[in-house]
This record gives sequence, structure tokens and C-alpha cells, in this order.
Amino acid sequence: MKTAVIVFPGSNCDRDMAAALEHATGKAPAMVWHRETALPDGTDFVALPGGFSYGDYLRSGAMAARSPVMDAVRTAAARGVPVLGVCNGFQVLTEAGLLPGALMRNAGLNFVCRTVGLTVANNQSLFTGAYAAGEAIRIPVAHHDGNYFADAATLDRIEGEGRVAFRYAEEVNGSSRAIAGLLNDAGNVLGMMPHPERACEPAHGNQDGTRLFASALGALVG
Repeated sequence: MKTAVIVFPGSNCDRDMAAALEHATGKAPAMVWHRETALPDGTDFVALPGGFSYGDYLRSGAMAARSPVMDAVRTAAARGVPVLGVCNGFQVLTEAGLLPGALMRNAGLNFVCRTVGLTVANNQSLFTGAYAAGEAIRIPVAHHDGNYFADAATLDRIEGEGRVAFRYAEEVNGSSRAIAGLLNDAGNVLGMMPHPERACEPAHGNQDGTRLFASALGALVG
């Protein structure tokens, strides 16, 4: 299995993501610089990590979404390759048009950095099949622009289609309908603000993120 982590200027969770993928697969992922125009041949899974791509200038994720490699990411997603965007990666996915809505400044205008409670809203997806429906888990967050927003019609549509993967079980950032993780209509793209890669090893004090990687990567070899 071949996995890839996209690295933008200002990414700072790329090595965390790489460690989580290596832990899950036994093989280090390819680290793909944003100026590349293609993914490595045979890439089975793509991750967009957290950080502050381009210093969060303009809007968080807006400049990264226009990096050359994103055309290859869109092409891969269109043919069904799983794509995971975490924190800044979620912001990039919305800016790139791979997920609806936008990530705005936190409601309290403060940077939020702590472990928070989540509820598994949909356990029938590629990424969430290893969780129980409605399960309570805990995953760290670290963001300033994590307030998910979409218009009412879009929110009703994604709710009706079962595309909300995770919800906050507590107030975190003001996200519409407490959305913490969102799937595309095909179910192979997931954007989430919490960091599952930071909850994968005993040293993290919490391994609730492990099953996300086990679910998605296990499905590829199952």
C-alpha cells in the first residue's frame, strides 16, 4: 500500500501524520512537496496535514488550495482514492472545492488547543467503520479557524445524506450543528478539524484516533 502526505510551506503536522500512517501500514508515506504536479504512481491514500500553510495569509487554506499538486489530489479523489484533510487540511479541502462550506474564525476568536469530546455521527463510512454509531471519543484540537459554516440548505443536504462523520460533544469553536468532520458525497474524502494522528500511540495518552486510520487503510487491503 502506498500513502502520501502533501507538504505545504507552513505545514507543521506533516511528520505527525507520517508517523500515524507508518504506524498503521508499517511503511513510511511519500512526502510530496506542494509544487509537484503528480502524486507518486500507485498512491492509494492521500493525507493533507495540519499547520499554517502559507502562514494562513488571505484565508486559511486558500493559497494552498491553488498549489500545483492539488490538481492531482482532485483527480485522485475523483477516481475514488481516499483523501483525509486534518485541520489546515480540512480548510484546504473546502477551499479546493472538494468539500462544501468554509472554516471561519472560532466563535470566541481564540486559538483552541485541547483534547475535546466527539460523537461518531456516521460509522458507515470508509473512515469510521471501526467505530460504533454514536460512540463518544476524545481527539485533540489545535486551531484558530475551525468554525465550520455552510448555508442552511447545504447543512440540511449534508445532514440528510449522512455526510457528517463527527460532531463536537462540547462547545469548541461555534461550528454549525457542531460539525467536526465532514465527508464528500462519494464518501472517500474526509475533512476534520480534530487531529486523529495525535491520538494514535500510548505516549499520546489516548489512542482513539487509531481506528480512523485502521478503518480507512484496512478497507483498502480488505
